Amino acid sequence: MINKFNFKTACKLSLILLFFVCFSCKETKEKPSKEIEVAENLSEDELKYRPLFHFTPKNNWMNDPNGMFYLNGKYHLYFQHYPDDNVWGPMHWGHAVSEDLINFEEQPIALYPDEIGLIFSGSAVVDYNNTSGFGTEGKAPVVAIYTYHNMEGEKRGDIDFQTQGIAYSLDEGMTWTKYSENPVIKNPGIKDFRDPKVFWDNENSKWIMSLAAGNKIMFYSSVNLKEWKFESEFGEEKGEHGGVWECPDLFPLKVKDSEEYKWALLVSINPSGPNGGSATQYFIGDFDGHEFTIDDKFSEQLDENKAVWLDYGRDNYAGVTWSNIPDTDGRKLFIGWMSNWDYARDVPTYKWRSTMTVPRELNLVKKNNQYLLKSIPVKELNDFKSKTIEKDSIEPGELSNFFETAEIDFNRLNLEFNLKHLKENEYQIIFNNRNGDSLIIGLNNNSKTIYLDRTKSGKVDFSEKFAPNISRVKLSDMINDAKFQILLDKTSVELFVNDGEIVMTELFFPNNPLDQISIISDDSDFIIKNLVISELNF
Repeated sequence: MINKFNFKTACKLSLILLFFVCFSCKETKEKPSKEIEVAENLSEDELKYRPLFHFTPKNNWMNDPNGMFYLNGKYHLYFQHYPDDNVWGPMHWGHAVSEDLINFEEQPIALYPDEIGLIFSGSAVVDYNNTSGFGTEGKAPVVAIYTYHNMEGEKRGDIDFQTQGIAYSLDEGMTWTKYSENPVIKNPGIKDFRDPKVFWDNENSKWIMSLAAGNKIMFYSSVNLKEWKFESEFGEEKGEHGGVWECPDLFPLKVKDSEEYKWALLVSINPSGPNGGSATQYFIGDFDGHEFTIDDKFSEQLDENKAVWLDYGRDNYAGVTWSNIPDTDGRKLFIGWMSNWDYARDVPTYKWRSTMTVPRELNLVKKNNQYLLKSIPVKELNDFKSKTIEKDSIEPGELSNFFETAEIDFNRLNLEFNLKHLKENEYQIIFNNRNGDSLIIGLNNNSKTIYLDRTKSGKVDFSEKFAPNISRVKLSDMINDAKFQILLDKTSVELFVNDGEIVMTELFFPNNPLDQISIISDDSDFIIKNLVISELNF
């Protein structure tokens, strides 16, 4: 249920009607927020479950990442935020800043609801050429593009209660002024009409917006970020359609080890993820400044699978990429909301709710004549390895004792290894504790699946949808050699197989910290190679 609240009005009331009319036409400056305070009096469970190297708001509710951009050495992360409760409520844009993509410092709230509506998801761009006209004295404005959600209209049963607005910043995203002529895109009669993601199309000299519209993506263009022209739409008969499409992101990528460029389109959907609830699918194709078309080879992949997923776990949703990453860096950097709408409101944290994934680098590869969008943790994570132990080869039975000798904290673990000479057997990587909590990562070459089992990982009964089944990924063939990277951060696991060809992200809530590991199989001949154990300190 939505909590009642009072909208912050953009203009003060005046006794003189004329003054009111004139004043209300001015652009509105967002009010400063109180300083962010750390949640106090945390319970033992709250301390136990608060992550160490993933971004979490200090207090209350968070969902989708929004408005991410890089400028002058700082990565800006905005996010859907309700500052007054630990469940979803009237949406604001929270704000955090990082210089290393790992340590994010929370800032005052960036955008508040107003008389037009709540502030839903969107994006932000650096307008270097001042196409918007918002820049002054040589300062390039940062422009945020977001969805207005009118709750009163929704309650009345209106269909056009979502529109698109913009705001600009002249101090690199720290404070914002809303555009006086909002909304800049009115609703054409579509109930779910939201989440604008904008980029500058240099080849065609215009801004391009991808916008989720129920069961499709609509593309718009603009030369000034204020006036938008409809270009085309995509997706009504492509991909998974068991839920509402959300949070699109369109961008070009060079195919690794080639001179070929393709366009990737991310589309989140809720429900109907590969293992239930929320997830993000993607499409590979071409974009000519007007239309997105699927590549023929990728279309064959869709015919085989119906949808191709960025992450097969249950807890990576609504993810998008940072804008304005310098060409000298060249990476496409991504972050997602580490939760699932099936149970996001019920997870057993109370001072705050929700976490972001670790930032990831996206790469496009072509393998067996198919396109794969791979994701791996950003390289900056390596800078926080305070204790690293490497071993060229180790017997499976020696692994547990090796970990005990190494004295590595499983609450902040980066684990990398290869499994070699695998057969048509099942292989399990088991993290557990002496109280019986267990988290299992499995590779089954008989059923040709990789799976993640949190059904006995600790607290699972807070929602019947949290762990009813084991999450699985179907493989096209058995795997002979597998490279694993596993990140553990108290209550989350992020699994990257074969350099991010398969990714699974999931939450878990152990009754006590996990502190034991084993790798088991009926196959007595497999080998653990290139073992790297790192403790991450911050």
